[in-house]
Amino acid sequence: MQSAGRAGADPGRASKTQKDTKKRSESFGELGDFTTTSRILPISLVASCIGGVCAFVALALLRLIGLFTNLFFFHRWSTAMTSPAGNHLGYGVIVAPVVGAFIIGLMARYGSERIRGHGIPEAIEAILINGSRVEPRVAILKPLSSAISIGSGGPFGAEGPIIMTGGAVGSIIAQLLHVTSVERKTLLVAGAAAGMSATFASPVAAVLLAVELLLFEWKPRSLIPVAIASATAAALRRYIMGIGPIFPVHAHPTFIGPLGLAGCALTGLLAGAFSALLTLAVYGAEDAFHRLKIHWMWWPMIGGVVIGIGGLIFPQALGVGYETIGALLQGDAPIKLIAGVLLIKSTIWAVSLGSGTSGGVLAPLLMMGGALGALESLMLPNLGAGFWPLICMGAMLGGTMRSPFTGIIFAVELTHDMNVMLPLLIACTIAHGFTVLVMRRSILTEKISRRGYHISREYSTDPMENLFVRNVMRTDIVALSADLSPAEIARQIQHGSNERFQRLYPVVDTQGRLSGVVTRNDLETWIADAAAPLQPAMPFNQMLQTNPTVAFEDEPLRVTVNKMAETGLTRFPVVEEIDFPEDMPEGDTEKRYTTAYRLVGMVSLYDLLKARTANQRAEQVRERTHPLSVLFPTWAQNRQ
Repeated sequence: MQSAGRAGADPGRASKTQKDTKKRSESFGELGDFTTTSRILPISLVASCIGGVCAFVALALLRLIGLFTNLFFFHRWSTAMTSPAGNHLGYGVIVAPVVGAFIIGLMARYGSERIRGHGIPEAIEAILINGSRVEPRVAILKPLSSAISIGSGGPFGAEGPIIMTGGAVGSIIAQLLHVTSVERKTLLVAGAAAGMSATFASPVAAVLLAVELLLFEWKPRSLIPVAIASATAAALRRYIMGIGPIFPVHAHPTFIGPLGLAGCALTGLLAGAFSALLTLAVYGAEDAFHRLKIHWMWWPMIGGVVIGIGGLIFPQALGVGYETIGALLQGDAPIKLIAGVLLIKSTIWAVSLGSGTSGGVLAPLLMMGGALGALESLMLPNLGAGFWPLICMGAMLGGTMRSPFTGIIFAVELTHDMNVMLPLLIACTIAHGFTVLVMRRSILTEKISRRGYHISREYSTDPMENLFVRNVMRTDIVALSADLSPAEIARQIQHGSNERFQRLYPVVDTQGRLSGVVTRNDLETWIADAAAPLQPAMPFNQMLQTNPTVAFEDEPLRVTVNKMAETGLTRFPVVEEIDFPEDMPEGDTEKRYTTAYRLVGMVSLYDLLKARTANQRAEQVRERTHPLSVLFPTWAQNRQ
């Protein structure tokens, strides 16, 4: 570092004390594993209340589904959950989905277009684009439209709508409070997770779904409130809806042997391929509807016709189909049932979902995954009734939704079968890997992409968190002294090693203490004014910014980036806190020190890019750090 005032003694880094270090830490926040503050306590309390509200919202949605199912297919007033497969409407079964779709089209066009779709993409869009703000009418129209859709025979599940509805409840409550946008997002996701937890008695899977799909971070500030909301909803469910498991299964072996594990790998591969096929089918149907010359309000009715024809051929394809999932997991599903699910259920589901109606995807994926697993069980080793349907169900979730851990834990919580953890890990991971390599986006994010947005679902540590200013700062800079003449300053900045890049000049005293900063433009103007014969230049000290924003050499780059964002500045002097000895009167032997900033370098936005460059190099540059001779010395000598 070049300086015009370096005559004084350099106190050096050895003069730092523990007291200085503590004061420096307090100036930019104590460094720790997490950035969570006590603010999490009131947010968690609100999240717990939201969890309780959403438990009753989930109950209301299930009752609405039961009510409309009974009205459409059995012409009776009852909220009991029942399957539309037992109806006696004959050819009239085609009418029910069409009428339901017509009502949904009207609600979407004249109520809110946000009720279209299966819920989770809409929740993601609300988080990323709308500042986690959901309109109150969505909280009413979404569950109502979904209940009509499923109750009129739509081949959907209740989980997507309850995720969106629970998220809407959380968002509305958050909008009534004085919270930040991030806290509002946390409360929205807390409501979504609570709704899923109450619907399926799956509190852990609901939290994982929130992390893998909705939070876009893994931080205690959001994870803890979401987990509390999910736990609250699951605890209340035991009193208002029962305990579970939702789908009891036969006991399965603890270890399934090499052939069984190989079968799990094959199951994951086939589930991944089926997931990709279903995703293509859904968006192929959506593309076909977009080519129609009629308003999108009428598209659900066309999808309703397809549902009705499918229900006439295969009644079990109508509705949520929990009883069909249970039959598949019990291992007593006939071939006709398996074929009906794989062919008819998947077809009407893809077409109706592509038409823009309202409904969820989890339950249909469970059913189709179970049917694929039942088909595979005819060829794979016999490991107990319902084993392969269960493994394939989890793999379908992991592959289609790109959420492998959610798929694993969800399957376990639905069945309470802990012995399938290892098989599920293999199958879900392979299904996830297959779809990641084959498809750019999932069935959830593709819809968001088609609306002109892109999201990345990869979680990684920001290099700005792990690098410090001292790792990227420049020390080869020009530092000025306030007692120099204009000619000396002009010579200093013209012959400095960084004259092309340095746009900000720190000014220091004889001991290296930072007095202020001045921009290159101001310096050049001042030098020109000083050279003018009739106009005296202003004193140099009056040009200085005497209280500049600084960066500390031991602060993370994240802190520096935040300072740049807050101030709009892109260059800071880098300093360290030093105790400088004071000049004492004669006869006073007591030593006193003054804490001040000593200049150690400069950091700019350009320097911060070094962190990104290092991260890219770590990902892209391939190298062998040890020669092969370390492992194979004899072979390497023979090659030579």
